[in-house]
Amino acid sequence: MTTMTDTSNAARFREFKMPDVGEGLTEAEILKWYVQPGDTVTDGQVVCEVETAKAAVELPIPFDGVVHELRFPEGTTVDVGQVIIAVDVAPGSGDAAPAAEPAPAAQPEPEPEAPKGRQPVLVGYGVAESSTKRRARKGTAASVPAAAAAIQGEMNGHGAVVPESRPLAKPPVRKLAKDLGIDLATVVPTGEGGIITREDVHAAAKPVPAQAPAPIAAAPVAAEAAPEAPAPAVVTTVGARETRIPVKGVRKAIAQAMVGSAFTAPHVTEFVTVDVTRTMKLVAELKEDKDMAGVRVNPLLIIAKALLVAIKRNPEVNAAWDEANQEIVQKHYVNLGIAAATPRGLIVPNIKDAHEQTLPRLAASLGELVSTAREGKTSPAAMAGGTVTITNVGVFGVDTGTPILNPGESAILAVGAIKLQPWVHKGKVKPRQVTTLALSFDHRLVDGELGSKVLADVAAILEQPKRLITWA
Repeated sequence: MTTMTDTSNAARFREFKMPDVGEGLTEAEILKWYVQPGDTVTDGQVVCEVETAKAAVELPIPFDGVVHELRFPEGTTVDVGQVIIAVDVAPGSGDAAPAAEPAPAAQPEPEPEAPKGRQPVLVGYGVAESSTKRRARKGTAASVPAAAAAIQGEMNGHGAVVPESRPLAKPPVRKLAKDLGIDLATVVPTGEGGIITREDVHAAAKPVPAQAPAPIAAAPVAAEAAPEAPAPAVVTTVGARETRIPVKGVRKAIAQAMVGSAFTAPHVTEFVTVDVTRTMKLVAELKEDKDMAGVRVNPLLIIAKALLVAIKRNPEVNAAWDEANQEIVQKHYVNLGIAAATPRGLIVPNIKDAHEQTLPRLAASLGELVSTAREGKTSPAAMAGGTVTITNVGVFGVDTGTPILNPGESAILAVGAIKLQPWVHKGKVKPRQVTTLALSFDHRLVDGELGSKVLADVAAILEQPKRLITWA
């Protein structure tokens, strides 16, 4: 009879797992839930927004039904493949709670033995044998007796099969517990989904031997009330002199990529200062051109086109290093990356096949890329496959910099601020619009001569924009 019940529940309750939303990503943070238990959902409806190491992405659910359970609260980092939401696809056909609940509840024997096999785990939630064992738990603690554990099993639908040896806590909270000498397994959680908060750790650090058992009975109540105000800690403040911010999402990806690039590809950076007065005049003229109506025209547009022409004249620079096969892979296309500062951190979306685009189309692509990035809607696909990148540090008033290569790319061009400066023009010192360019390249596949030619060509075009026609 138990087998029939389990089969019925399996057919009635469908689980939606965290998908791989981009090129081998292994985890994502749940930023926001758009649904709650009891809400009706339809196939294709967006149920939550998650942040991967590359971008924020909205996840649609692939079936109809009524939300039965959200497995993780907002702010939780979830591994790809873990169940994040359970949906009742046959509402009204019986009790809302899964019929499989009594079966686990009838197996209380393993509960008292769990503390004997308790093992320390790494930062995060540890490794579980299945996604159902890593779902959000409400009000669990290592010191909860068997009776309380049975109640907890009824709340989360798994009973005694959830091991007690894996307390839920965010990395900053784990560090705080370590600094205070607190074993998280002895801390009573009050956060949503059974997550241990900083307040729980501080409370455990205080000597309250006579009142220690009391929070055990109160823990489920606290867990019930928590959904009304889910506020996962994002920033941890130590006293009034330091602030600790968890490294995750885009910031974590940036750190890993920059360290990997800096210590893998031997960087060489060259500089050139150039008079861009004629380029600025061209920008002003293009803004009045009816063929450019509806698109944004700025110096970055001409610089991007200049780089594309320079690559066409020096195609060997558009390449990648294949370490596994010990090969240089020359690209016969240019996916032009544009470094963009967003509230979530630096991202580098790219314009696919930028070398084939006309100036008006390139202007439109740049506008779309920037607006999408600012809205936080850049997809992982838009950031994949770049070949060369432009970073415009001049918008911050900076003269230049030594940019680090985007991993897998051969070169990155930094554009400094365009300023009115004294310049020798036609034998006389005159005020001219001047900027400094910096080109970093991977010295494994780009030697000094090739890198210098590319940078010199970009500078020459910006000094005499008519070369966009004669050289193209």
